[in-house]
Amino acid sequence: MNFFKLKENKTTVSQEILAGVTTFMTMAYILAVNPGIMEAAGMDKGAVFTVTALSSFVGTAMMAILANYPFALAPGMGLNAFFAYTVAAQYGWELALIAVFTEGIIFMLMSLISVREAIFRAIPANMKYAVSVGIGLFICLIGLKNGGLVVGSDATLVSLGKVSSITTLLFLIGCILTIVLSVKRVRGAIFIGIFATYFLGLICQFAGLYVPNPEIGMYSLIPSGVIALPPGFGSIMLPTAFKSVNFGAVGIFNFIAIMFAFLFVDIFDTIGTLIGVSEKAGFLNEKHELPKLKEALLSDAIGTTFGAFIGASTVTTYVESAAGVAEGGRTGLTALTTAFLFLVSLLFWPLFSVIPAFATAPALVVVGLFMTEAVTKINFSDFDEGFPAFMTIVMMPFAYSISDGIVFGSISYVLVKLLTGKRKDITVVMYVLALLFLAKLIFT
Repeated sequence: MNFFKLKENKTTVSQEILAGVTTFMTMAYILAVNPGIMEAAGMDKGAVFTVTALSSFVGTAMMAILANYPFALAPGMGLNAFFAYTVAAQYGWELALIAVFTEGIIFMLMSLISVREAIFRAIPANMKYAVSVGIGLFICLIGLKNGGLVVGSDATLVSLGKVSSITTLLFLIGCILTIVLSVKRVRGAIFIGIFATYFLGLICQFAGLYVPNPEIGMYSLIPSGVIALPPGFGSIMLPTAFKSVNFGAVGIFNFIAIMFAFLFVDIFDTIGTLIGVSEKAGFLNEKHELPKLKEALLSDAIGTTFGAFIGASTVTTYVESAAGVAEGGRTGLTALTTAFLFLVSLLFWPLFSVIPAFATAPALVVVGLFMTEAVTKINFSDFDEGFPAFMTIVMMPFAYSISDGIVFGSISYVLVKLLTGKRKDITVVMYVLALLFLAKLIFT
Protein backbone atom coordinates (compact mmCIF):
# COMPACT_ATOMS: atom_id res chain seq x y z
CA MET A 1 0.00 0.00 0.00
CA ASN A 2 3.05 2.28 -0.18
CA PHE A 3 1.91 3.27 -3.67
CA PHE A 4 -1.06 5.20 -2.22
CA LYS A 5 1.03 6.85 0.56
CA LEU A 6 -1.49 6.06 3.28
CA LYS A 7 0.71 7.16 6.20
CA GLU A 8 1.64 10.39 4.49
CA ASN A 9 -2.07 11.14 4.00
CA LYS A 10 -2.91 10.11 7.59
CA THR A 11 -5.33 7.35 6.62
CA THR A 12 -5.67 3.56 6.85
CA VAL A 13 -6.67 0.70 4.56
CA SER A 14 -9.99 0.16 6.37
CA GLN A 15 -10.80 3.87 6.28
CA GLU A 16 -10.08 4.07 2.55
CA ILE A 17 -12.17 0.99 1.74
CA LEU A 18 -15.11 2.31 3.78
CA ALA A 19 -14.86 5.64 1.95
CA GLY A 20 -14.79 3.83 -1.41
CA VAL A 21 -17.93 1.87 -0.55
CA THR A 22 -19.63 5.10 0.54
CA THR A 23 -18.76 6.83 -2.75
CA PHE A 24 -20.09 3.88 -4.73
CA MET A 25 -23.37 3.88 -2.80
CA THR A 26 -23.93 7.58 -3.49
CA MET A 27 -23.36 7.32 -7.26
CA ALA A 28 -24.48 3.77 -8.07
CA TYR A 29 -27.80 5.25 -9.23
CA ILE A 30 -26.08 5.93 -12.58
CA LEU A 31 -26.18 2.17 -13.25
CA ALA A 32 -29.97 2.33 -13.17
CA VAL A 33 -30.51 5.77 -14.71
CA ASN A 34 -28.05 5.75 -17.61
CA PRO A 35 -29.37 2.63 -19.42
CA GLY A 36 -32.89 4.07 -19.35
CA ILE A 37 -31.75 7.40 -20.81
CA MET A 38 -29.57 5.84 -23.50
CA GLU A 39 -32.26 3.34 -24.44
CA ALA A 40 -34.26 6.35 -25.60
CA ALA A 41 -31.46 6.95 -28.13
CA GLY A 42 -32.05 3.51 -29.64
CA MET A 43 -29.19 1.75 -27.84
CA ASP A 44 -29.45 -1.70 -26.25
CA LYS A 45 -30.21 -1.35 -22.53
CA GLY A 46 -28.07 -4.34 -21.53
CA ALA A 47 -25.10 -3.10 -23.53
CA VAL A 48 -25.43 0.38 -22.03
CA PHE A 49 -25.45 -1.08 -18.52
CA THR A 50 -22.24 -2.93 -19.39
CA VAL A 51 -20.43 0.09 -20.81
CA THR A 52 -21.63 2.29 -17.94
CA ALA A 53 -20.04 -0.06 -15.41
CA LEU A 54 -16.88 -0.65 -17.47
CA SER A 55 -16.25 3.03 -18.32
CA SER A 56 -16.83 3.96 -14.65
CA PHE A 57 -14.35 1.26 -13.63
CA VAL A 58 -11.66 2.42 -16.08
CA GLY A 59 -12.06 6.16 -15.40
CA THR A 60 -12.07 5.72 -11.62
CA ALA A 61 -9.14 3.28 -11.69
CA MET A 62 -7.15 5.77 -13.79
CA MET A 63 -7.85 8.46 -11.19
CA ALA A 64 -6.53 6.12 -8.48
CA ILE A 65 -3.38 5.15 -10.38
CA LEU A 66 -2.42 8.41 -12.13
CA ALA A 67 -3.48 11.03 -9.58
CA ASN A 68 -3.87 9.08 -6.30
CA TYR A 69 -7.03 11.02 -5.50
CA PRO A 70 -10.25 9.59 -3.97
CA PHE A 71 -12.43 10.79 -6.85
CA ALA A 72 -14.80 8.54 -8.81
CA LEU A 73 -15.90 8.89 -12.43
CA ALA A 74 -18.88 7.70 -14.47
CA PRO A 75 -20.96 8.79 -17.50
CA GLY A 76 -22.14 12.26 -16.54
CA MET A 77 -25.70 13.26 -15.84
CA GLY A 78 -26.77 16.00 -18.23
CA LEU A 79 -24.20 14.95 -20.80
CA ASN A 80 -26.01 11.61 -21.19
CA ALA A 81 -29.29 13.49 -21.63
CA PHE A 82 -27.69 15.74 -24.27
CA PHE A 83 -26.35 12.61 -25.96
CA ALA A 84 -29.71 10.82 -26.05
CA TYR A 85 -32.37 13.52 -26.37
CA THR A 86 -30.55 16.07 -28.53
CA VAL A 87 -27.72 14.59 -30.61
CA ALA A 88 -28.88 10.98 -30.99
CA ALA A 89 -32.50 12.04 -31.50
CA GLN A 90 -31.47 14.17 -34.49
CA TYR A 91 -28.43 12.40 -35.92
CA GLY A 92 -28.35 8.94 -34.34
CA TRP A 93 -26.36 7.49 -31.44
CA GLU A 94 -23.54 6.48 -33.81
CA LEU A 95 -22.64 10.09 -34.55
CA ALA A 96 -23.04 11.01 -30.88
CA LEU A 97 -20.47 8.35 -29.95
CA ILE A 98 -18.01 9.64 -32.54
CA ALA A 99 -18.46 13.20 -31.21
CA VAL A 100 -17.75 12.02 -27.66
CA PHE A 101 -14.77 9.95 -28.84
CA THR A 102 -13.36 12.97 -30.70
CA GLU A 103 -13.95 15.17 -27.68
CA GLY A 104 -12.13 12.64 -25.51
CA ILE A 105 -9.05 12.71 -27.76
CA ILE A 106 -9.02 16.53 -27.82
CA PHE A 107 -9.63 16.54 -24.08
CA MET A 108 -6.61 14.27 -23.58
CA LEU A 109 -4.34 16.52 -25.64
CA MET A 110 -5.62 19.62 -23.85
CA SER A 111 -4.97 17.99 -20.48
CA LEU A 112 -1.39 17.14 -21.45
CA ILE A 113 -0.53 20.70 -22.54
CA SER A 114 -2.64 22.51 -19.89
CA VAL A 115 -4.92 24.24 -22.44
CA ARG A 116 -8.00 23.10 -20.58
CA GLU A 117 -7.23 25.23 -17.54
CA ALA A 118 -6.67 28.26 -19.80
CA ILE A 119 -10.08 27.81 -21.47
CA PHE A 120 -11.74 27.40 -18.10
CA ARG A 121 -10.30 30.73 -16.92
CA ALA A 122 -11.38 32.48 -20.15
CA ILE A 123 -15.11 31.71 -19.80
CA PRO A 124 -17.08 34.24 -17.66
CA ALA A 125 -18.03 32.96 -14.21
CA ASN A 126 -21.75 33.67 -14.72
CA MET A 127 -21.73 31.55 -17.89
CA LYS A 128 -20.15 28.65 -15.99
CA TYR A 129 -22.84 28.80 -13.33
CA ALA A 130 -25.57 29.20 -15.96
CA VAL A 131 -24.52 26.02 -17.79
CA SER A 132 -24.91 24.04 -14.55
CA VAL A 133 -28.33 25.58 -13.82
CA GLY A 134 -29.58 25.07 -17.38
CA ILE A 135 -28.54 21.42 -17.39
CA GLY A 136 -30.26 21.00 -14.03
CA LEU A 137 -33.57 22.29 -15.44
CA PHE A 138 -33.14 20.16 -18.57
CA ILE A 139 -32.57 17.00 -16.51
CA CYS A 140 -35.51 17.89 -14.24
CA LEU A 141 -37.80 18.27 -17.27
CA ILE A 142 -36.80 14.80 -18.49
CA GLY A 143 -37.47 13.40 -15.01
CA LEU A 144 -40.91 15.01 -14.84
CA LYS A 145 -41.71 13.62 -18.29
CA ASN A 146 -40.49 10.10 -17.43
CA GLY A 147 -42.48 10.21 -14.21
CA GLY A 148 -45.66 11.14 -16.08
CA LEU A 149 -46.14 14.40 -14.17
CA VAL A 150 -45.59 16.50 -17.30
CA VAL A 151 -46.89 15.48 -20.73
CA GLY A 152 -46.90 17.00 -24.21
CA SER A 153 -49.81 19.15 -25.36
CA ASP A 154 -50.71 20.52 -28.80
CA ALA A 155 -52.47 23.47 -27.19
CA THR A 156 -49.97 24.52 -24.51
CA LEU A 157 -46.78 22.60 -25.50
CA VAL A 158 -46.71 20.92 -22.08
CA SER A 159 -49.34 20.27 -19.43
CA LEU A 160 -49.93 18.38 -16.20
CA GLY A 161 -50.12 14.61 -16.58
CA LYS A 162 -52.56 12.19 -14.96
CA VAL A 163 -51.60 12.50 -11.27
CA SER A 164 -53.91 9.62 -10.30
CA SER A 165 -51.91 7.19 -12.46
CA ILE A 166 -50.17 4.54 -10.32
CA THR A 167 -46.79 5.18 -11.98
CA THR A 168 -47.06 8.95 -11.47
CA LEU A 169 -48.04 8.45 -7.82
CA LEU A 170 -45.04 6.15 -7.32
CA PHE A 171 -42.82 8.76 -8.99
CA LEU A 172 -44.07 11.48 -6.60
CA ILE A 173 -43.55 9.21 -3.59
CA GLY A 174 -40.04 8.50 -4.86
CA CYS A 175 -39.28 12.22 -5.15
CA ILE A 176 -40.41 12.94 -1.59
CA LEU A 177 -38.59 9.92 -0.21
CA THR A 178 -35.32 10.84 -1.96
CA ILE A 179 -35.49 14.44 -0.78
CA VAL A 180 -36.23 13.39 2.81
CA LEU A 181 -33.27 11.00 2.77
CA SER A 182 -31.09 13.77 1.33
CA VAL A 183 -32.21 16.22 4.01
CA LYS A 184 -31.41 13.60 6.65
CA ARG A 185 -27.97 13.24 4.97
CA VAL A 186 -28.42 9.51 4.44
CA ARG A 187 -25.53 8.19 2.34
CA GLY A 188 -26.72 6.80 -0.97
CA ALA A 189 -30.02 8.72 -0.74
CA ILE A 190 -30.59 8.72 -4.51
CA PHE A 191 -29.62 5.06 -4.88
CA ILE A 192 -31.90 4.07 -1.97
CA GLY A 193 -34.70 6.23 -3.39
CA ILE A 194 -34.56 4.43 -6.74
CA PHE A 195 -34.74 0.95 -5.25
CA ALA A 196 -37.35 1.93 -2.65
CA THR A 197 -39.58 3.30 -5.43
CA TYR A 198 -38.98 0.15 -7.46
CA PHE A 199 -39.94 -2.10 -4.52
CA LEU A 200 -43.11 -0.08 -3.95
CA GLY A 201 -43.93 -0.68 -7.61
CA LEU A 202 -43.21 -4.39 -7.15
CA ILE A 203 -45.64 -4.50 -4.21
CA CYS A 204 -48.23 -2.73 -6.39
CA GLN A 205 -47.75 -5.35 -9.12
CA PHE A 206 -48.32 -8.21 -6.66
CA ALA A 207 -51.40 -6.36 -5.37
CA GLY A 208 -52.76 -5.91 -8.89
CA LEU A 209 -52.46 -2.10 -8.83
CA TYR A 210 -49.66 -2.08 -11.39
CA VAL A 211 -50.56 -4.13 -14.46
CA PRO A 212 -47.71 -4.82 -16.92
CA ASN A 213 -48.52 -3.72 -20.46
CA PRO A 214 -45.48 -3.56 -22.79
CA GLU A 215 -47.51 -1.72 -25.46
CA ILE A 216 -47.61 1.39 -23.23
CA GLY A 217 -44.18 0.91 -21.69
CA MET A 218 -45.28 -0.82 -18.47
CA TYR A 219 -43.07 -3.89 -18.12
CA SER A 220 -43.05 -6.57 -15.43
CA LEU A 221 -41.04 -5.55 -12.36
CA ILE A 222 -40.20 -9.14 -11.36
CA PRO A 223 -36.51 -9.95 -12.09
CA SER A 224 -35.54 -13.20 -13.79
CA GLY A 225 -32.81 -13.75 -11.20
CA VAL A 226 -30.24 -11.96 -9.08
CA ILE A 227 -26.81 -12.70 -10.57
CA ALA A 228 -26.03 -12.87 -14.30
CA LEU A 229 -23.93 -11.01 -16.84
CA PRO A 230 -25.87 -8.47 -18.96
CA PRO A 231 -26.80 -9.58 -22.49
CA GLY A 232 -24.73 -6.80 -24.03
CA PHE A 233 -21.53 -7.82 -22.23
CA GLY A 234 -18.54 -7.37 -24.49
CA SER A 235 -20.34 -5.24 -27.08
CA ILE A 236 -18.07 -2.81 -28.93
CA MET A 237 -20.24 -0.19 -30.59
CA LEU A 238 -17.87 2.34 -32.11
CA PRO A 239 -16.86 0.35 -35.24
CA THR A 240 -20.57 0.16 -36.09
CA ALA A 241 -20.86 3.90 -35.57
CA PHE A 242 -18.09 4.65 -38.07
CA LYS A 243 -19.71 2.43 -40.70
CA SER A 244 -23.21 3.88 -40.41
CA VAL A 245 -22.72 7.65 -40.09
CA ASN A 246 -23.35 9.89 -43.09
CA PHE A 247 -21.08 12.84 -42.27
CA GLY A 248 -22.22 14.70 -45.37
CA ALA A 249 -25.78 14.78 -44.07
CA VAL A 250 -24.65 16.06 -40.66
CA GLY A 251 -22.52 18.99 -41.81
CA ILE A 252 -19.15 20.12 -40.48
CA PHE A 253 -20.53 23.04 -38.43
CA ASN A 254 -23.09 20.81 -36.76
CA PHE A 255 -20.47 18.22 -35.88
CA ILE A 256 -18.08 20.84 -34.48
CA ALA A 257 -20.88 22.41 -32.43
CA ILE A 258 -21.95 19.03 -31.06
CA MET A 259 -18.40 17.97 -30.25
CA PHE A 260 -17.64 21.32 -28.63
CA ALA A 261 -20.84 21.23 -26.57
CA PHE A 262 -19.69 17.91 -25.08
CA LEU A 263 -16.21 19.36 -24.49
CA PHE A 264 -17.52 22.64 -23.04
CA VAL A 265 -19.77 21.03 -20.45
CA ASP A 266 -17.18 18.36 -19.63
CA ILE A 267 -14.51 21.00 -18.96
CA PHE A 268 -16.61 22.96 -16.48
CA ASP A 269 -18.23 19.95 -14.88
CA THR A 270 -14.93 18.17 -14.23
CA ILE A 271 -12.79 21.11 -13.09
CA GLY A 272 -15.61 22.54 -10.98
CA THR A 273 -16.14 19.19 -9.30
CA LEU A 274 -12.41 18.60 -8.75
CA ILE A 275 -11.86 22.00 -7.16
CA GLY A 276 -15.02 21.80 -5.02
CA VAL A 277 -14.34 18.33 -3.63
CA SER A 278 -10.61 19.01 -3.26
CA GLU A 279 -11.36 22.07 -1.16
CA LYS A 280 -13.40 19.96 1.24
CA ALA A 281 -10.64 17.35 1.38
CA GLY A 282 -7.92 19.91 1.97
CA PHE A 283 -6.01 18.99 -1.22
CA LEU A 284 -5.62 22.57 -2.49
CA ASN A 285 -2.31 24.31 -1.86
CA GLU A 286 -1.77 27.85 -0.57
CA LYS A 287 -2.50 29.22 -4.08
CA HIS A 288 -5.83 27.34 -4.15
CA GLU A 289 -4.47 25.04 -6.86
CA LEU A 290 -4.81 21.26 -7.09
CA PRO A 291 -1.26 19.80 -7.19
CA LYS A 292 -2.06 16.92 -9.56
CA LEU A 293 -4.73 18.65 -11.64
CA LYS A 294 -3.14 17.55 -14.93
CA GLU A 295 -3.15 13.88 -13.88
CA ALA A 296 -6.75 14.14 -12.67
CA LEU A 297 -7.87 15.73 -15.95
CA LEU A 298 -5.99 13.10 -17.93
CA SER A 299 -7.81 10.36 -16.01
CA ASP A 300 -11.09 11.99 -16.97
CA ALA A 301 -10.04 12.19 -20.62
CA ILE A 302 -8.96 8.54 -20.71
CA GLY A 303 -12.28 7.51 -19.16
CA THR A 304 -14.22 9.51 -21.77
CA THR A 305 -12.20 8.15 -24.72
CA PHE A 306 -12.41 4.55 -23.55
CA GLY A 307 -16.10 4.93 -22.70
CA ALA A 308 -16.96 6.31 -26.14
CA PHE A 309 -15.01 3.51 -27.81
CA ILE A 310 -17.16 0.85 -26.15
CA GLY A 311 -20.42 2.83 -26.33
CA ALA A 312 -20.73 5.22 -23.34
CA SER A 313 -21.49 8.94 -23.22
CA THR A 314 -19.00 11.39 -21.70
CA VAL A 315 -17.32 10.14 -18.52
CA THR A 316 -16.73 12.80 -15.89
CA THR A 317 -15.74 13.22 -12.23
CA TYR A 318 -18.70 12.95 -9.85
CA VAL A 319 -19.45 15.42 -7.08
CA GLU A 320 -20.71 12.43 -5.08
CA SER A 321 -17.01 11.72 -4.46
CA ALA A 322 -17.41 14.24 -1.63
CA ALA A 323 -19.32 11.57 0.32
CA GLY A 324 -16.27 9.33 0.34
CA VAL A 325 -14.03 12.26 1.26
CA ALA A 326 -16.34 13.07 4.18
CA GLU A 327 -15.97 9.43 5.28
CA GLY A 328 -12.20 9.87 5.44
CA GLY A 329 -11.08 8.96 1.92
CA ARG A 330 -7.80 10.66 1.08
CA THR A 331 -6.01 8.53 -1.52
CA GLY A 332 -6.47 6.55 -4.70
CA LEU A 333 -7.28 3.45 -2.65
CA THR A 334 -10.72 4.95 -2.08
CA ALA A 335 -11.17 5.39 -5.85
CA LEU A 336 -9.82 1.90 -6.55
CA THR A 337 -12.39 0.43 -4.13
CA THR A 338 -15.18 2.29 -5.92
CA ALA A 339 -13.84 1.13 -9.29
CA PHE A 340 -13.83 -2.50 -8.12
CA LEU A 341 -17.46 -2.23 -6.99
CA PHE A 342 -18.47 -0.89 -10.41
CA LEU A 343 -16.84 -3.96 -11.95
CA VAL A 344 -18.64 -6.31 -9.52
CA SER A 345 -21.98 -4.61 -10.30
CA LEU A 346 -21.88 -6.20 -13.76
CA LEU A 347 -23.03 -9.44 -12.13
CA PHE A 348 -26.28 -7.87 -10.89
CA TRP A 349 -27.79 -7.01 -14.26
CA PRO A 350 -31.06 -8.92 -13.60
CA LEU A 351 -31.89 -6.53 -10.74
CA PHE A 352 -30.97 -3.35 -12.62
CA SER A 353 -32.75 -4.48 -15.81
CA VAL A 354 -36.25 -4.37 -14.29
CA ILE A 355 -35.98 -0.90 -12.73
CA PRO A 356 -38.62 1.20 -14.57
CA ALA A 357 -38.54 4.84 -15.66
CA PHE A 358 -40.86 5.98 -12.87
CA ALA A 359 -38.30 4.71 -10.31
CA THR A 360 -35.30 6.47 -11.87
CA ALA A 361 -37.20 9.67 -12.70
CA PRO A 362 -37.01 10.99 -9.08
CA ALA A 363 -33.21 10.77 -9.34
CA LEU A 364 -33.29 13.06 -12.38
CA VAL A 365 -35.43 15.62 -10.56
CA VAL A 366 -33.25 15.58 -7.43
CA VAL A 367 -29.98 15.77 -9.41
CA GLY A 368 -31.55 18.67 -11.32
CA LEU A 369 -32.22 20.37 -7.99
CA PHE A 370 -28.60 19.92 -6.91
CA MET A 371 -27.34 21.42 -10.18
CA THR A 372 -29.60 24.49 -10.05
CA GLU A 373 -28.07 25.48 -6.70
CA ALA A 374 -25.50 27.49 -8.68
CA VAL A 375 -28.22 30.01 -9.67
CA THR A 376 -27.59 31.84 -6.38
CA LYS A 377 -24.08 32.71 -7.62
CA ILE A 378 -25.28 34.47 -10.79
CA ASN A 379 -25.46 38.26 -10.77
CA PHE A 380 -28.73 38.90 -12.62
CA SER A 381 -28.92 42.57 -11.56
CA ASP A 382 -26.01 43.36 -13.93
CA PHE A 383 -27.90 42.88 -17.20
CA ASP A 384 -24.87 42.56 -19.50
CA GLU A 385 -23.84 39.56 -17.36
CA GLY A 386 -27.29 38.40 -16.33
CA PHE A 387 -28.95 38.29 -19.77
CA PRO A 388 -26.44 35.87 -21.41
CA ALA A 389 -26.66 33.67 -18.31
CA PHE A 390 -30.46 33.83 -18.48
CA MET A 391 -30.46 32.86 -22.17
CA THR A 392 -28.14 29.94 -21.44
CA ILE A 393 -30.46 28.69 -18.70
CA VAL A 394 -33.84 29.06 -20.41
CA MET A 395 -32.84 27.83 -23.86
CA MET A 396 -31.69 24.44 -22.56
CA PRO A 397 -35.10 23.19 -21.35
CA PHE A 398 -37.22 25.28 -23.76
CA ALA A 399 -35.24 24.29 -26.87
CA TYR A 400 -34.72 20.82 -25.35
CA SER A 401 -31.02 21.15 -26.09
CA ILE A 402 -27.96 21.80 -23.92
CA SER A 403 -25.92 22.89 -26.93
CA ASP A 404 -28.50 25.48 -28.00
CA GLY A 405 -28.36 26.99 -24.52
CA ILE A 406 -24.57 27.35 -24.81
CA VAL A 407 -24.91 28.73 -28.35
CA PHE A 408 -27.39 31.49 -27.48
CA GLY A 409 -25.67 32.30 -24.20
CA SER A 410 -22.26 32.73 -25.85
CA ILE A 411 -23.53 34.81 -28.79
CA SER A 412 -25.65 37.09 -26.58
CA TYR A 413 -22.70 37.61 -24.19
CA VAL A 414 -20.43 38.89 -26.97
CA LEU A 415 -23.13 41.01 -28.64
CA VAL A 416 -24.31 42.67 -25.42
CA LYS A 417 -20.76 43.42 -24.28
CA LEU A 418 -19.83 44.87 -27.70
CA LEU A 419 -22.95 47.05 -27.96
CA THR A 420 -22.58 48.40 -24.41
CA GLY A 421 -18.92 49.36 -24.87
CA LYS A 422 -17.46 46.66 -22.64
CA ARG A 423 -15.12 45.03 -25.14
CA LYS A 424 -12.45 44.51 -22.48
CA ASP A 425 -14.66 41.90 -20.80
CA ILE A 426 -14.64 39.68 -23.89
CA THR A 427 -11.84 37.15 -24.09
CA VAL A 428 -10.41 35.83 -27.36
CA VAL A 429 -11.94 32.45 -26.54
CA MET A 430 -15.42 33.99 -26.28
CA TYR A 431 -14.99 35.78 -29.64
CA VAL A 432 -14.02 32.49 -31.28
CA LEU A 433 -16.93 30.62 -29.69
CA ALA A 434 -19.45 33.28 -30.70
CA LEU A 435 -18.25 33.25 -34.33
CA LEU A 436 -18.36 29.45 -34.52
CA PHE A 437 -21.84 29.32 -33.00
CA LEU A 438 -23.08 32.13 -35.24
CA ALA A 439 -21.81 30.21 -38.28
CA LYS A 440 -23.67 27.15 -37.00
CA LEU A 441 -26.96 29.08 -36.80
CA ILE A 442 -26.48 30.63 -40.25
CA PHE A 443 -25.36 27.56 -42.18
CA THR A 444 -27.55 24.89 -40.55
